[in-house]
Amino acid sequence: MDAASAMPAATGRSEWLLLASLYSTQYLGLNFFVIALVAILRAEGAGLETLGLVYLLGLVWPLKLFWAPLIDRIRFPRFGHYRGWLLLTQSLLVATLLAIGQFSVVDDFAIVYALCFAVALIASTQDIAVDGLACRLLQPEQRGLGNGLQVAGGLIGNLLGGGLMLMMFPHIGWAGCMAALAGLTAISLFQLIVFHEPSWPETTARTARGLYRRAYDFWRKPGRGPWLMLLILVPAASGMAYSVVTPLLVDRGWGPGELGLTVNVFGSIAGLAAALATGWWIGKTTRRNALLQGVVVQIGAALSILPLVMGLGGDGIAIISVISYFLLYNPAAAVMSTLMMDRAAVESPATDFTLQFSIYQFAAIAAMALGAYLAGALGYAGLGFAATAAAVLAAFLAWIFRTDTTGTSA
Repeated sequence: MDAASAMPAATGRSEWLLLASLYSTQYLGLNFFVIALVAILRAEGAGLETLGLVYLLGLVWPLKLFWAPLIDRIRFPRFGHYRGWLLLTQSLLVATLLAIGQFSVVDDFAIVYALCFAVALIASTQDIAVDGLACRLLQPEQRGLGNGLQVAGGLIGNLLGGGLMLMMFPHIGWAGCMAALAGLTAISLFQLIVFHEPSWPETTARTARGLYRRAYDFWRKPGRGPWLMLLILVPAASGMAYSVVTPLLVDRGWGPGELGLTVNVFGSIAGLAAALATGWWIGKTTRRNALLQGVVVQIGAALSILPLVMGLGGDGIAIISVISYFLLYNPAAAVMSTLMMDRAAVESPATDFTLQFSIYQFAAIAAMALGAYLAGALGYAGLGFAATAAAVLAAFLAWIFRTDTTGTSA
């Protein structure tokens, strides 16, 4: 039975606020580590190999598909199925962030790194649970806005965790940043305490073996081959384009403050507005139109970096390029997440959504790595044109892909 066939009660204001909060706080710590921590360590003289270890924390996220079936399988009758998982993971996030603040990021790097890895693991597990809850709570016509909130939440985490905390670090220090991140993360915990999860009907795929088998059978359904190609190709274009944004700005002589303000603050605000607007629009049109429009708009995201890679204009043009990139790539991300949710079955929502989203994220990370390689081999301009070509190819694939209004493959 597809998720679209389950008709939950209309989602209320408190549920929307909870989802928005959970999707935001899950990224706070991780974005701080992969953005701000890298800048802090580099300023302290850390080598590139140390910075590479920090970037590896992001790879935990796509790997969560391996334990997603356990989140669907294991229930907490007293606290609610997904609410129980969320109470556990949100509490652990707060406690771990506070613990990290007790150590020196330079003198105790091994301990700090181990705790940062724990944050990545806990946050990825929280993401599985909140996706499962969202798949159960949201009606088909609400999923566009729900996934707009999901994308916006990542951008809020980028803005606060990667941008604001980096700018605040000189004033409040390492322990102060960790305490601030823990306090922000605790907001969701208080919301969860007063939230009452509905009682979901029992389903057939209840054994762990059955859920892992589901992950295999998922791709055997009609239309899943082209869908898999979309999951890989759509994030590839934006990932390749993004891979050179920071190096290009550094080459222009930009410092951490300018980078944080433009990329993590201005860029995130633009992307947040685009994601929410797209979420609203998805509910007003068909899934096919939303997919076509979102992926076509992404071509503009690739084109927006061409002035940067070709060395055209001054800092004003660079700022416009960065903001345009965030504004134009996020609609495709919101649409793709909505279609993933459409394909999540009611008996295994966390498993099905995570299976698709992990592939999408892994493709984005791989594209960023490929983009850096292509920039070295072809030059910045060559990489810009390669990213644009990938975006055009993704748009063509979306054009020939067939979905009905509920997102089920035709």
